[in-house]
Amino acid sequence: MKRLLLALAIAAAAQASAQTQTIKPGLWELNNKVKTGNAEQDQVMSAALAQLAAMPPAQRAQMEAIMAQNGVSMPKAGSDGSITLTACVTPEMASRKELPMNQKGKCNTRQEPVAGGMNVSYTCTDPASSGTGQIRFNGDNAYTMTMNVTNNTNVGPRTATVESTGRWLGATCPAKPK
Repeated sequence: MKRLLLALAIAAAAQASAQTQTIKPGLWELNNKVKTGNAEQDQVMSAALAQLAAMPPAQRAQMEAIMAQNGVSMPKAGSDGSITLTACVTPEMASRKELPMNQKGKCNTRQEPVAGGMNVSYTCTDPASSGTGQIRFNGDNAYTMTMNVTNNTNVGPRTATVESTGRWLGATCPAKPK
């Protein structure tokens, strides 16, 4: 009986710790690597990243301005196939433990606190996509995340695993252009 009570106390403490885990508001650097397990899809992703890198300066500036209005930087492609960008976490997002995952459209999300982080899931209807994953916090200024994502396209569902890391860069986010 004592062991059961001790186990329950430890589990409750771990859950309380996960529920009180916070993230800092401010500017975050996000590094994402998409693994599809499909050579053709991986080639398409590599080609898209190459086009992004080769974008003419005027077109790149226009795209950067549009993204900046949403608090996100222009992605930078890494040599390992990763995409790095910066995004702002507002104080309201931080209070909800909401990370800048940039799901757009009509989406429902769910977060379940677990020891050291959260289990997360989302479903979007426009565009149609869904995902489940785990976020593990490293204090209030870093995290790792693994998401299994399905995007429904004209040719059927496409699945991928997205491995992400986030690190807090500072309390101040760049001003949004008007």
